[in-house]
Amino acid sequence: MKRPALALALWAPTLIWAAIPATPVMTLYRFNGDPELPFYRVDEFQARGPASPAGTLAQGTSVIPCLVIRDGVPLTDSSGTPYVGFEVVVDARTATPDSTERFKRAVAERESLTLANHHCGAGVRHVIDPRNLYPLNKAPFFDPAGSGGGKAQAAASGPRDEVVRAFHNSAQCADANRALMGRRAALDRAWNRFVAENRGRWPQETLLEAKHLDYVMRTAIYEGHLDRGCNAYGACERDIIALSIRNRGRETCSASLGCSAQGDFQGVSSKVSQYNIWDEYLTQISGLTACFLRRDLADRDYYQKIQSLYDQSHGDVERILFGSDQDLAEIFPNESLSALKSIRHYYHAPAMGKCFPDHDRVDYISAAVARKDGDFALIANRRIQAGDKVSGGYLFSDFVVKDAPDRDLTQVVDRFPGFVIDARKVTLKSPSNCPPYGIPSGCRFDQIGRYRKTPSWLNAGTPLEITCRVRERGEQCQREARLTTTSV
Repeated sequence: MKRPALALALWAPTLIWAAIPATPVMTLYRFNGDPELPFYRVDEFQARGPASPAGTLAQGTSVIPCLVIRDGVPLTDSSGTPYVGFEVVVDARTATPDSTERFKRAVAERESLTLANHHCGAGVRHVIDPRNLYPLNKAPFFDPAGSGGGKAQAAASGPRDEVVRAFHNSAQCADANRALMGRRAALDRAWNRFVAENRGRWPQETLLEAKHLDYVMRTAIYEGHLDRGCNAYGACERDIIALSIRNRGRETCSASLGCSAQGDFQGVSSKVSQYNIWDEYLTQISGLTACFLRRDLADRDYYQKIQSLYDQSHGDVERILFGSDQDLAEIFPNESLSALKSIRHYYHAPAMGKCFPDHDRVDYISAAVARKDGDFALIANRRIQAGDKVSGGYLFSDFVVKDAPDRDLTQVVDRFPGFVIDARKVTLKSPSNCPPYGIPSGCRFDQIGRYRKTPSWLNAGTPLEITCRVRERGEQCQREARLTTTSV
């Protein structure tokens, strides 16, 4: 039996910094949660805890957090979780295209700043739960302003494709992305207006099918691995995602999966609990709801790539959604038709949570205070490696993870020398449910480059390897298309 190699590579020696890093720009994010999250007045929180909100911040709002010090100690709840003061960098409710650069500048400034502690200034009057704040470094995404120009695009392959391209170049699509919040609902409204205003130009059935096609293409492109570009694996991945959506909308229509009636591919593909890319915050920082087929953006690298992914895959996806069993057999050769129609889920293992069974005393800290004499530091939503137990807690170092193409690279960095983290927030639990690469048991490897946490439903179905016949054009989408087969 082959023995696995060391799972994680050390990419630098332990480093020691003289001062502690400033708190980073952090983003308010709770997956598929309330779009507005509460904050509290300092004096009321000190008296009663998080009982009476003073107001709310919108998901996607970015802030610079700090520790409010009262009577010589940070303000915390009864469990020791610090509630933090904040300075707003970008308010998601009022963000404009200019907010993107403001966010990037703030991130760069904070990354280069070191301080003695993370104490707030005297003027801070409100606090928020830092367990909803993450150092995501993802700037708000807005389409560029329209130029009215543009180069010729690929000719529409049929009426549905023609409608989709017309929508992306319409005023209705542009309206859906002017604000940062509520983009999922705004895109639906934009499509409904477009359909209503173009009934005389295309048949109603064509308009509605084009709307479903657009949603499925958006989901397949952004749920797949963008870095694979137009290579065979990337194209096959998009076809399989479309197949899973087709089956949810045709073979088994269930409200729990987003299907309101047979053929509701829009509902199936954009249900947040099923495809988290449609989450409120994630639509703010990706091009998922953008008008990415705009003619005037075709010469920009990002849009050129997304347009190439669409051009490569939309023909297959149309056949998968609206075609026959023969279409499925041609796109997925040598596969059982019953097996193809049974696929409901595409499991994207690299996106699962990271875990490190080959490293001891690694903890993910949602929110804690660390102390060194009279100085306090906020440790929020970051991994640490716990050191020696001392009075009040543990010495610790940052446990930093870098994603390489084939493995996780780790680095232990002593960014908080002499600081002691609250013992109540350190679990020292051994990781569980984290097989190599997060894929089902039974696979064997010469080397193991990463481990991933697995969802509870991973073994509920039957894992399948699917073969696709696709037109491969390489990762950069620059090659002449050639018909090939590949497996996922």
